[in-house]
Amino acid sequence: MSIARPALSGQVAIVTGAGRGIGHAVAMAFAHEGATVVLVARTRQELAATAAAIRDSGGSALAIPTDVANDGAVEATVEQAYAELGRIDTLVTAAGTAAFGPVIGTKPTDWDTMLTVNLRAVMVCCRAVLPLMVRQRRGTIINIASVAAQRPIPGAAVYTATKAGVVGFSRVLAEELRADGVRVGVLFPGAVDTPLWDSIPQGPDRSRMLRPQDVARAVVLMASLPPGASLEELTLLPSGGIL
Repeated sequence: MSIARPALSGQVAIVTGAGRGIGHAVAMAFAHEGATVVLVARTRQELAATAAAIRDSGGSALAIPTDVANDGAVEATVEQAYAELGRIDTLVTAAGTAAFGPVIGTKPTDWDTMLTVNLRAVMVCCRAVLPLMVRQRRGTIINIASVAAQRPIPGAAVYTATKAGVVGFSRVLAEELRADGVRVGVLFPGAVDTPLWDSIPQGPDRSRMLRPQDVARAVVLMASLPPGASLEELTLLPSGGIL
């Protein structure tokens, strides 16, 4: 009886936001499925903890502290990952931030961090890996959006705009890269119990939310399909349907 190989055996995956929350869960799941995971986040301590957890479980990780809002740092990270590991098969953009409240109660400068991290940084990260993936004629990009991009949620206008921007960008990118063998997909999770909610008072009941591991399983599915198939958009909701 043959033993099945892990779904991502031998592959290299870059995961942004890998220090905690969804990014941490995705990194752990990818390592469990045999990928070498390039861990990207700003906080060195959190990255080191994720890398240690992966190695303790028998996986392989390369931690590169990076501010995804810095274009040059993103490009340098991709160059380092390729130089050390020789390939990049998957990019998962899980870094993100959120702030909620009515538009009338905010100033335009309040929006800048979300616009930069949730949208522009995703675009920059995608652009950084494209030359390598096109040259390989193989690669998978999975951008983490939100169900907010599909359903209007009062108090989340700017957050929604950033995630809807990711969706539009990803859809066009998928068409541009289809002939090059590079897949682009978007995951739309509902509310996920992550540290993001720690600073948001009176949020939804976190016990009813998705777990980061639920999202990670969906990302692994999208990344592990055979080259002839592409799961380009996937909505994942808590069973109770809350956002």
